[in-house]
Amino acid sequence: MSFLIRVQLPDRPGALGAVATALGHIGADILSVDVVERGAGLAIDDLVVELPSGRLPDVLITAAESIDGVEVDAVRPYAGVLDTHRELELVEEVAEDPKHGLEVFTEGVPKIIRAGWAVVVSWDGAKVHRLTSSSAAPETRLEAQPWMPLARATVLDGDDDWVPETWRELGTELAATPLGKPDRVLLVGRPGGPMFRAAEVARLAHLAGIVSVVLPD
Repeated sequence: MSFLIRVQLPDRPGALGAVATALGHIGADILSVDVVERGAGLAIDDLVVELPSGRLPDVLITAAESIDGVEVDAVRPYAGVLDTHRELELVEEVAEDPKHGLEVFTEGVPKIIRAGWAVVVSWDGAKVHRLTSSSAAPETRLEAQPWMPLARATVLDGDDDWVPETWRELGTELAATPLGKPDRVLLVGRPGGPMFRAAEVARLAHLAGIVSVVLPD
């Protein structure tokens, strides 16, 4: 089974290699590595690893944190390999078929930013309307949102009153960005975490900004 493990480690040569060696000792096979954020002497990396059948994911935490200065932010099951280089492909797909671009974009975003699901909602001043959603998105109806209209990309508090109870029970981390205009918003969720980092929110905003140019109003 594959897992996504997010680690904080000292930003120094050899640190990631030491983590990889420790994971290898427990039989974990590293499928991909993605640098999420760097700064202040720390690096945040996402690793997709495959564990032999019968091994519990707790061994990933123990192995990674056996390296001095390493902390595990989150471990969760992950279907497939990180697809972090599809931004250009996704923009091209949207541009080729703008009429269905919103649906194409919403389906593709979770694969790029390692989210569980995505939905696009609009705000008419009184109600929230769901425009489209990815295949894994919950069907929960959203009521009036205190954060709409949205001026800029941001992390949302998953424990706020507006968040559906089922999302809170799953510990869903949330981020949102305007999609061309403040009253059309892309909302992405990560059930069980990890939290969205500032670099990921910036990446989401950048991608939404590019795609919104070719999307119809």
